[in-house]
Amino acid sequence: MIDQQFLERLIEYSPKLLESLQETTIMMGLATVAALLLGLPLGTTLFLTSPSQSLSESVWARVIHQILNLFVNIIRSFPFLLLVVAMQPIIRQFYGRATGDPVAASFPMMLIAIALYARFVEQSLHDIPKGVSELAESMGASQWELVVKFLYVEARSSLVIGFTTAFVSFLSYSTIMGVTGGGGIGDFAIRYGYQRYETDIMYVAVVVIIIMVQVLQWLGFKLARLIDKR
Repeated sequence: MIDQQFLERLIEYSPKLLESLQETTIMMGLATVAALLLGLPLGTTLFLTSPSQSLSESVWARVIHQILNLFVNIIRSFPFLLLVVAMQPIIRQFYGRATGDPVAASFPMMLIAIALYARFVEQSLHDIPKGVSELAESMGASQWELVVKFLYVEARSSLVIGFTTAFVSFLSYSTIMGVTGGGGIGDFAIRYGYQRYETDIMYVAVVVIIIMVQVLQWLGFKLARLIDKR
């Protein structure tokens, strides 16, 4: 039987829980936009300039590949909590504040989202059989047509699965923002559960996060199966 005091506290904290979910949605939304608008082309560029591709014959292409590869490696290997702390002075300089605002908290998440999804995209494109690129070249396809009409079409299922995996990681990163006062469901769990020694409220937040992860993964893999025509 559910404890009456727990229900009363849950009702009391429900507005804060809904507010934290809204903040998480904002952070996740901005990270998603950054991953799609910047991570996708970044990963594609890494693939096109990699040693196995024809563009690598250009010196500039090799330099670009090394620079972008170094950027992705540094961001992905940087402990996220330290990345958040290190970026706070920069965010405060350009945005005006670095904590207590989901938009401000989104900047580190956007950076890691770009690097994370770029690596997924690069790997997905490398998994495409080389015959696809050879077919596109034999048909006289331009570089743009090769990417949009051949590579993305062939890798669409893998790209969706990679994005789903990255999206779940974004949610995990968003909970860390609570440690630095960035808001979101993680902040709710820490502030109203852990710091007030109300572990049942903290577990409610954990259950909400688990449900969100399961729903997101189910939707992502369902979409990947639907668009996989192989």
